[in-house]
Amino acid sequence: MIRLRRVYDPPEPGADGVRVLVDRLWPRGLAKAVAEVDEWPKAVTPSGELRKWFHGGGGSPQEFRVRYEAELAGPEAVAELRRLRALAEAGPVTLLTAVKDPASSHAAVLAELLSR
Repeated sequence: MIRLRRVYDPPEPGADGVRVLVDRLWPRGLAKAVAEVDEWPKAVTPSGELRKWFHGGGGSPQEFRVRYEAELAGPEAVAELRRLRALAEAGPVTLLTAVKDPASSHAAVLAELLSR
């Protein structure tokens, strides 16, 4: 099972399972002890260039998805995706992001890829 949540929301023991931060940068104003992040695999986070392109008005969410999936096809990302899938098969995994709407973010794209 893969869940999406905001990293700023309090942890839900028993439901969150392994808590994985999927943002490239650490969330502002959040202490690491409070976030209770178990993993931070930067290989599956959008690159700095992709984030800047998208947030600078570079393109549509569909184009972002295409570019993000292309980044996730690299060898380091593929290995990390395989490892995260194995974690999800063993128990709940919660993908954490700082964005206000995780369901409309890169985290949702990642969750979909992990569910395949």
